[in-house]
Amino acid sequence: MSAVCRPHLQTSAEEERNAVALPPFDGSGSCSSVSFCAFMETGSCIRFPNGSCPASNVTRASCLYGQFVPNQNRVSKGSSYVALPHKICTCKATLKEANNSIEAVEKVKVKPSEMELSSLTAISPLDGRYWNKVKDLSLHLSEYGLIYYRTLVEIKWLLKLSQIPEVSEVPKFSNEAEAKLQALIDGFNDTDAIQVKNIEKITNHDVKAVEYFLKTKCQEDPEIAKVLEFFHFGCTSEDINNLAHGLMLKEAVNYVILPVIDDLINAIYSMAEANAHIPMLSRTHGQPASPTTLGKEMIIFAERLSRERRDISQVEILGKFAGAVGNYNAHVVAYPDVNWPHVAEEFVNSLGLSFNPHVTQIESHDYMAKLFHSFIRLNNILLDFDKDVWGYISVGYFKQVTKAGEIGSSTMPHKVNPIDFENSEGNLGIANAVFDHLSMKLPISRWQRDLTDSTVLRNIGVGLGYSLLAYKSALVGIGKLQVNEAALNKDLDNSWEVLAEPIQTVMRRYGVEEPYEKLKELTRGRAVTKESITEFINKLDIPVEAKTELLKLTPHNYVGVAAQLVKDALVRHHE
Repeated sequence: MSAVCRPHLQTSAEEERNAVALPPFDGSGSCSSVSFCAFMETGSCIRFPNGSCPASNVTRASCLYGQFVPNQNRVSKGSSYVALPHKICTCKATLKEANNSIEAVEKVKVKPSEMELSSLTAISPLDGRYWNKVKDLSLHLSEYGLIYYRTLVEIKWLLKLSQIPEVSEVPKFSNEAEAKLQALIDGFNDTDAIQVKNIEKITNHDVKAVEYFLKTKCQEDPEIAKVLEFFHFGCTSEDINNLAHGLMLKEAVNYVILPVIDDLINAIYSMAEANAHIPMLSRTHGQPASPTTLGKEMIIFAERLSRERRDISQVEILGKFAGAVGNYNAHVVAYPDVNWPHVAEEFVNSLGLSFNPHVTQIESHDYMAKLFHSFIRLNNILLDFDKDVWGYISVGYFKQVTKAGEIGSSTMPHKVNPIDFENSEGNLGIANAVFDHLSMKLPISRWQRDLTDSTVLRNIGVGLGYSLLAYKSALVGIGKLQVNEAALNKDLDNSWEVLAEPIQTVMRRYGVEEPYEKLKELTRGRAVTKESITEFINKLDIPVEAKTELLKLTPHNYVGVAAQLVKDALVRHHE
């Protein structure tokens, strides 16, 4: 039998120097016929349960293969043992049961190591457990994405400078030089991003690292090399950053978030269309109320989400490019004849962003607050949907399609839990908490600028990531739903009291005194049946035609124009 005890923490050089070499185990002593990992001194063995040496049990042993290696509790030092909290030994041993002895054959030296980022070591579940569901955002909202968009802005600004006649020091580039610069954008990859990060280790400045990266990339090109110092010309870091963040948001929302929102909205519209005529007992304050249709209740959510989706898509993403405090101070000194506000507006617009002319060192982030508040509203609507569907599942109106191999409860085998809607609900809460802080904090900056926005802006992907996760969870949940018409019909059959509303309304029309009070006496706190309702109608002093129409009513058909409301909404949706 073989076993490997893996290190969790490294030992110090001093501890290893103090380790005492001891003679190999000679088979003597009191070791019984079980498997062992290690022994502490000649003739004395440490026994492990079940004859194994898992890492979790290494805390109770020292590993002696020529010398001791420290474990969590002690290290050998002569004939005594010294406490060493938080240390775990490492050993690789072959265990043999032969003549009640153990033969240790190999010792592996403890080596310092770093844990690499993986799904197991990631602190955020977005980068760990849920990575496969949100990884499409990484291209835009990660550190890589930020570096890429910064690189794009720096290159595009150099190209813009070459188009300004007054900036004669940067003549118009040849087609070959422009193609080379564009290739740096189009071909940007993780190797380039790592190079920028390595430069940042020296500069301790992330934007300056991008500038130095570009200078390095272009220094061999004779045409571009002449104007290397015009990379980042007239710029403060926030000129680059605010445009990069704007592009990150725009492309992440347009290319990743909105398509999933559209899928979600379309799925709910499809639920509404399929169930437009399926009657359902309403509940107000949790109590039976006038019937509706399942489709009509779904169309409400589809319409609400559509309005907020439209608002999100219409938020104007702004950018500034006005230098250190928003006045083009350095620009005007260097080139006084250039209309720098006009140039900045042209440049920002060329990137697909709207221009904000009145700024400090930073773009004010008001548009971000507006965008994130729009997401909060959309997320709240979806949260409402999740809770409603959860409730419908709990009362049996929906069944959930089971998937082979899935487990609902570790102890109750029958359970099929609404986990997708619960996951969606939980992640929407986290997303909205982040969006709320972003919305409240980002528009506030001391005087012409403080740095509090910088670290906060790095969490844009967190809010959008948890939102995306919630949208996808809700979509999965919708895909598992099956309408249980039997449960819907049962509740309707047991709720004839809901017809009190139309009866008393018709009584009002024909001048019957105290109609509400009469129906209240009949229905409030009493069991109401088809027979009792029929008897009450037949005794009414109203025209025969009206009485006939009331007698046709049942909880199943008393749904108003619910189905037509669904149809009208679908027509607008498909226009």
